[in-house]
Amino acid sequence: MKVSIITVVRNNALTIEDAILSVASQSYNNIEHVVIDGASTDGTRAVIDRYRNELSYVISEPDRGIYDAMNKGLRIASGDVIGFLHSDDIYMGDDVIADVINTITAHKVDAVFGDLVYVMPQNLDKVVRYYESKSFTPKILAKGCMPAHPTLFFKKHVYEKYGCFKIDYKIAADFEFVARVFGNEGASFHYIPKVLVKMRTGGTSTKSIKSNWILNKEILRACCENNIKTSILKIYLKYPRKILGLINN
Repeated sequence: MKVSIITVVRNNALTIEDAILSVASQSYNNIEHVVIDGASTDGTRAVIDRYRNELSYVISEPDRGIYDAMNKGLRIASGDVIGFLHSDDIYMGDDVIADVINTITAHKVDAVFGDLVYVMPQNLDKVVRYYESKSFTPKILAKGCMPAHPTLFFKKHVYEKYGCFKIDYKIAADFEFVARVFGNEGASFHYIPKVLVKMRTGGTSTKSIKSNWILNKEILRACCENNIKTSILKIYLKYPRKILGLINN
């Protein structure tokens, strides 16, 4: 099976190289890497050009936000399986994509996902939080919980059936897509019991109290749009679980 990895970036010259090399080092040999650059002005494009031979497609142009950029990648992607690796992220090892394909093939599922660790931006070996996806079922979407998105791989036909990301969401369009796909017993899935991705801290959804409030309002909206019964109180009850993840680490 061919795998498409989509990386979206804007003004992240300091880390985009790590993401590119992380994909290039994978042992699985049928990967196309699609990079969508939002017309960066900080030298990001120069880094991308330096590794042009490692990349299948590069687009560098203005966009209407991260989810618009992700949709551009989806329209280009030709793989049988599609995943996203953002410019702040790297795979945990060289066999991640091989594990993904082996799991999809063995269990005959539409999607797979695993665990993720948040790490310090300047020390990728310093774990600050463990994001375990093991407990995911469609029922916990009502709590605002989903598998770690950078570890989530779908077969292409899932996007063909359910569509792309809604670009009028600022932070939670990935949650809305997962709710759309899994919320009504849609795609089949299987959990891979290992860490697949390292993510640097400091992402959009964790930058401030305001962004956290926007995130949870959008999660509530996503649940309503996909007929998942919930409330803002129920969604905020997920935070003790996150705190436990910090304490356990």
